[in-house]
Amino acid sequence: MTAVLLGTDIPLGPQVAGSVHSWDLSTGVDGPGTRFVTFLAGCPLTCLYCHNPDTMAMRNGRRTAADEVVAEAAKYTTFIHASGGGATVSGGEPLLQPVFTGELFHRFKHDLGMHTALDTSGFLGARASDGLLADVDLVLLDIKSWDRELYRRVTGRPLEPTLDFARRLADLGKDVWVRFVLVPGLTDPVENVEGVASFAASLGNVSRVDVLPFHKLGAAKWAALGREFTLADTPSPTVEQVGAARDVFAAHGLNAI
Repeated sequence: MTAVLLGTDIPLGPQVAGSVHSWDLSTGVDGPGTRFVTFLAGCPLTCLYCHNPDTMAMRNGRRTAADEVVAEAAKYTTFIHASGGGATVSGGEPLLQPVFTGELFHRFKHDLGMHTALDTSGFLGARASDGLLADVDLVLLDIKSWDRELYRRVTGRPLEPTLDFARRLADLGKDVWVRFVLVPGLTDPVENVEGVASFAASLGNVSRVDVLPFHKLGAAKWAALGREFTLADTPSPTVEQVGAARDVFAAHGLNAI
């Protein structure tokens, strides 16, 4: 049995296993069509607005073999193919478990013939091998702020690794959807939105930008974990505020949703 570092991948006999929080079917938000979404446990970021804080710790996942995940996804292949969908690996942060994530993508793509999408903050992008990325058709890349100080305040981590990963994806010609969460009084300053938009437009491989309105649907999960949800008094953005942010991205020639 191959030894691995705690917090990356968990071996299970001759095959790779990982810490899996859950899986689900979704439509429209985790890539094109209906998706089989695998949520891995563990994340190096501590985003203030995280709506799944229960996925931050690897211990909150279940040790699961890749075979089990792929077998579950296989139940829905007819439905997924008919919708033009595929399989998405999300989290948590999938690149905290790069070998397991790579195994899932390889199996989804080559065994099940599915379109594949990686949902990531990009902070651990250096852990994604070229082989892993070769089996990824689409990257859903969260760029949470352009202002460096604000990014660290929101996530607890520096921005630069995400930007480096974005440039690498551009060099590879990998299709990217940028995700930006609009939080009133936090990420919404026009210069912050403008910075993300200008960078995304410079890459040349960003086919879509999702401006995601901040919400508090995860507040109960924070409370259940005994942790303070510091944005409890922050309102969701208005339709007009979301529209204005989308207009900034559109002004840079980006397809803002």
